[in-house]
Amino acid sequence: MAEYTPGYAGTVTKYVFIESPSMTPGELALRAYEASEGVLIKETCFGLQVTGEADAVDRLIKVIRSIDPDHIFVKDRGFPPGDSRRCRANLGGARPGYLGHEREFRLLRYISRGLEELERGEGEEPEPVPPGHEKRPKLDIKRLQDLINLEEP
Repeated sequence: MAEYTPGYAGTVTKYVFIESPSMTPGELALRAYEASEGVLIKETCFGLQVTGEADAVDRLIKVIRSIDPDHIFVKDRGFPPGDSRRCRANLGGARPGYLGHEREFRLLRYISRGLEELERGEGEEPEPVPPGHEKRPKLDIKRLQDLINLEEP
C-alpha cells in the first residue's frame, strides 16, 4: 500500500447534524457561509461537513450551534475528505460510516426533547400520564402459582 499523504494537512473535519423543526440544512449552510472565515463547508443531507484549521472550525461551530443549540449536534470526522484509505471513490461501494450517521440521526429528536425538558427546569409539573398507562398493581406470586396450576396439561 502506498504511503498516505494528507491533502488537508493541519486541518480537522467535523460533521454538523441538524434535526430542527425550524431550520433546514440549507438554511444552516447559509448561516455557516456568513461566518466561515476560510473554513471549507459542504452541505449534506443531514447538515454540514466543516473542514479547516482547528481554531477556525471551533469558532464556526460555536456560532452555528448558538442558532439552535438543542437541535444542532457536532461530531468529529475520523478521516479527512478524500483520504484514499477510506474514500469510496478509491474503494468503491457505499460510503463507509453512512449507516452509522443514519442511525445516530434517528436518535437526535429524542436528545433534543431531553435538552428542551432540562431547560424547562425541575420546578414544573410533570406531564400527565396518558389514559391506559396508569401503573397496575403487580401480580402476586401466589396468584401466579394458582394460575399456573389451573392450566390444563
